Amino acid sequence: MRTYISVDLEGVAGVVRRHQVIRGESGYAEACRLMTGEANAAAAGAIDAGATEVLVNDSHGDMCNLVLEDLDPRVQVLSGNLKRFSMAEGVQDGRFGIALFVGYHGGMGTQDAILDHTYRSAVLWSVRVNGQTMNEAALNAMVAGAAGTPVGLVTGDASTCEQCRSLLPGIETVTVKWAVSRLAARSLHPMKARAAIREAAARVVASADRFQPFRPEPPYVLELDTIDTAMADAAAIMPGVERPAARTLRYVADDVSTLFRALLAMLRLGGTAS
Repeated sequence: MRTYISVDLEGVAGVVRRHQVIRGESGYAEACRLMTGEANAAAAGAIDAGATEVLVNDSHGDMCNLVLEDLDPRVQVLSGNLKRFSMAEGVQDGRFGIALFVGYHGGMGTQDAILDHTYRSAVLWSVRVNGQTMNEAALNAMVAGAAGTPVGLVTGDASTCEQCRSLLPGIETVTVKWAVSRLAARSLHPMKARAAIREAAARVVASADRFQPFRPEPPYVLELDTIDTAMADAAAIMPGVERPAARTLRYVADDVSTLFRALLAMLRLGGTAS
């Protein structure tokens, strides 16, 4: 069983503030070690259950956060920015039997979710596909689902896990912290969090056949609400984009690959006005 792991930073146990998730700020180096520990736990669990190959995709910020020399030597790692499928890069080729999302966070506007946002907090207020509000886990699960790979596990804070169970019915979740605000949480000890992630990853990989790929019905209607109108002005330059409201962009695609890459392109364009 080939296993794919996408690992983010905001949902890792012990990570609660912006300075921990921004390169060069206080707490960032420690947070990267915590992130690496949870990635290792998921990989170890997958290998415990018989995974023959594990690919770990570094999915936070500039996507060069994992402490490579501390990673389990049995995994391969995908790092670096400007990936065509960003947090879901690598899963789109259809080689994986199951995907695990580690250290994930709630979508923009989620109450009691640590550092809630959706892809680019400085640009994006909300994203919907076919009228359904999506977080990063759901968007990335669409890419995996189009390749035939189901998502079996999401880890993060309690609100994020609840949100993901609603968006991706049937998945397992591991709660590693309980947010009391956007910037404060009660966390498991890192060792306890890793033990829970390893156990869940093993269980999910061992029973991967029970999970179904996330495949909403096409055509796909993507709607983005930007933070301000200048960002919408910039993103609306992209061919094929409609603008039904001052801060709302609309794009229609027949396949997930086109839809997802259009999302990333509009966010890049919108970011030029931030």
